[in-house]
Amino acid sequence: MTKQLTDSVTFRHGATISSRIVQPPMLTNSGKDGFVTEDTLAYYGARSQSAGMIIVEYTGSSENGWPSRSWAADREQLAIFDDKFLPGMTKLATAIKKDGNKALLQICHTGREANYRATMGKPVYAPSAMDVPFLDYKLHELSDEQIRQIIKDFGTATERAIKAGFDGVEIHGANHYLLQEFFSKWSNRRTDHWGGSLEKRMNFAKEVCAEVMRVVKQEAPKDFIVGYRISPEEIHDTVGYDWHESTQLIKALTDQFDFDYVHLSLPKYDTKPKDSDRTFGELFQPVLNGAKEIIVGDVMSEEAAKDALNYTDLVAVGRAILIDPEFGLKIKEGRGDQIVHEISPDQVKAAKLTPGLINLFSDMKMEPHLPGRESIAHLHEAGSLNAAVIHNGTKSDISDLEQGTLK
Repeated sequence: MTKQLTDSVTFRHGATISSRIVQPPMLTNSGKDGFVTEDTLAYYGARSQSAGMIIVEYTGSSENGWPSRSWAADREQLAIFDDKFLPGMTKLATAIKKDGNKALLQICHTGREANYRATMGKPVYAPSAMDVPFLDYKLHELSDEQIRQIIKDFGTATERAIKAGFDGVEIHGANHYLLQEFFSKWSNRRTDHWGGSLEKRMNFAKEVCAEVMRVVKQEAPKDFIVGYRISPEEIHDTVGYDWHESTQLIKALTDQFDFDYVHLSLPKYDTKPKDSDRTFGELFQPVLNGAKEIIVGDVMSEEAAKDALNYTDLVAVGRAILIDPEFGLKIKEGRGDQIVHEISPDQVKAAKLTPGLINLFSDMKMEPHLPGRESIAHLHEAGSLNAAVIHNGTKSDISDLEQGTLK
């Protein structure tokens, strides 16, 4: 039977979502000292019917891996590494779930990308203390004790997500954050339990997943959703790993753990590696072991979302949902022709974009951009954008709002 965007989908532990459309985690630049703000609630509340499953942006699971990539001192990455964040997170889960769709929280340690820590004079940690030419701050190597505490922190973050009322968590193993840094042979120079061989470079991810799954089995409802996000390749001027290695990692994880889904972070949904005529979505299917697959990247219309289903179970829609928060609802109701495809001053208000997102997407230098950005260029705060973050010699672009680098 041909897959339809409006199909309901049931995950292996019993949770059912109302469509094959997913809202991926996308940075909102709306936090305040890690806390959910009214801007956060308005943005996510407006998207309660954007998709069958809404994944909240990358949220700090450890204090020493937070905050990352703020554009201003009062717009910071959300956090859940302390009980003080629970009231706001509870409000956030409630706002997303008010129309019956699923709310998930992406949990993350940003590792070397916790650049805002550096501006506050705090140490930035990574698997190895190395000179990174595109960073203007020193990296500190994590001790074995710190690594084991971070693993526990992922479990505690999961417990808080359960208490807050989220329907699941997504472990962020993509986009140059700590789990990917440990898996990358470029950024992981260790020779202990946590690095050296391919198998040892998998150990951190395995133990994080084990801790999250332990907490879920003890504390969560039976149908609680757990997903894992990965960048299929880390290939820039240097090669951290390719898809041959990352499929081995996913096979190792799905052999050991009963994930509900695996989420591939891609620049475009039908991207292929250089040495294959198959898309990444197709290449990962043999190693999913019963987990559903989500792919993301440059899905800007109903037609593109339909096409993406040729390669996957679920399709994540990023920038198009920033523009029209009713993207999924309109498709569900047969009103796909009414989807708004360009941003405008009026649509900024209708979409409840946060001040941080307005400033980001009103910058005429930002790529990839929102169609129609010329109409909101006057809203940009000149000189305040700090988006030209460099990854291994390449600019981190805003497809990362769909891929995860900024999430």
